[in-house]
Amino acid sequence: MSFLLSFNQLLWGGPLLVLLMGLHIYHTVHLRFVQRKIGTALRLSLGDTDEPGQTGFSRFGSLTTTLAATLGTGNIVGVSTAVFLGGPGAVFWCWLTGVFGMATTYAETYLCTRFRGGAKSNVSNENNSKKAGSANNAKNSEKANNMDNPGGPMYVLRDVLKKPGMAFLYSLFLCLSAFCIGCTTQSNAITESCEEVFHLSPVLTAIVTAFAVGLVLMQGKKWIESFTIAVVPAMAMFFFGGCALYLILHRAYFLPAIKQILSSAFGLSQIGGGITGFTLGKAVRYGVARGLFTNEAGLGTAGLIAGNSAEKNARNQALISMSASFWDTVVLCAVTGIVLASFQLEYPAEWICCSAGSLTAAAFSKLPFFGDEILAVAVVCFALATLVGWSYYGRQGFSYLFHGKGSRVYQTIYIIMIFVGGVLPLNLVWELTDFINLFLLIPAFYMLVRCRNMVRP
Repeated sequence: MSFLLSFNQLLWGGPLLVLLMGLHIYHTVHLRFVQRKIGTALRLSLGDTDEPGQTGFSRFGSLTTTLAATLGTGNIVGVSTAVFLGGPGAVFWCWLTGVFGMATTYAETYLCTRFRGGAKSNVSNENNSKKAGSANNAKNSEKANNMDNPGGPMYVLRDVLKKPGMAFLYSLFLCLSAFCIGCTTQSNAITESCEEVFHLSPVLTAIVTAFAVGLVLMQGKKWIESFTIAVVPAMAMFFFGGCALYLILHRAYFLPAIKQILSSAFGLSQIGGGITGFTLGKAVRYGVARGLFTNEAGLGTAGLIAGNSAEKNARNQALISMSASFWDTVVLCAVTGIVLASFQLEYPAEWICCSAGSLTAAAFSKLPFFGDEILAVAVVCFALATLVGWSYYGRQGFSYLFHGKGSRVYQTIYIIMIFVGGVLPLNLVWELTDFINLFLLIPAFYMLVRCRNMVRP
């Protein structure tokens, strides 16, 4: 355990963060600040793909399913930890990481949509179109994806880059990551919240959670999509509404909080009348780290949804997927951070007594009614959505490893792990999750670097 902790701190404390942030900045420049198209992205995501008998995710469904996997407890506990350890300036760096990460999300989902299934034929068609000098043929080849074939980083690695070993490695650790991130950590957050606020037995809560999620998973992809369409917008608005209510009731601290975030983002800043200060290094480190972990840009996971969407145009789907990073980090994480900075300014004495993961709960407890209940429901909804979203990620990896066979075996293991995670302490699992993510990052990073010139803004 101590070795794993030291190893994770060494890698995730600096080198990998610099590597990922560099990747985000590169794609932002290379794609000529594709983030400027967020208006088009939002408009596309609210539309629907007009494909009779389509088997892939609809435009809105691909957005909500991607958000289901990324809008987890990290948006609540993760931001709380970043602000506690890095100061309010971490909110700015988390937000900035989200903005730059949108470009990386665009790149990875563009590749996974463009080269899904029939990647070899797509490459051949593109080369033929270049030789013919026809812009129309090139556009058509980009859209001519086989909707019956799945997509994801493993297919780009295998078919385009000829790296079957990396594809196997990515799929294997995708499954393991699903069992850690998608099951144990999220189910544990559900049982802890229900026990603390509603005084429910962790065993009972874990059983109900496993049954509810299993009911959705056993019905297949369409039920997963329908579930996320129904739950994700509602839960996001519910949590956002709680944050907005806090900021309205404590509006005297709204502008000072923003000022505090900006000033402490670039240097030493004193909080609460000189109680404590945070260095620029800590603000950058924890802000960037939380931004990277929250939107998962660079891990290739968003491409698993994009590669199985009904949208045929790679640019359109990449824009839709990019909007998920916008809602996740740029909007919700930023609003959460402003709430925490306001709470810190207004209640400096209580801030000192809080733990890293309890700041959001302490802030919501200041609401005049049902503050604890609002946050508990938000945690449960976020965690449930992540359980469903990550189940699809892991299923794609399992399907690749076993050539589409044994889906019921995967679902059974996943449901069992939901129960296990709900009743066991998870210090080791969190460290394992960070370690496993490294093996998702390496193949995905390789894909993004090698295929960088294939991405079109």
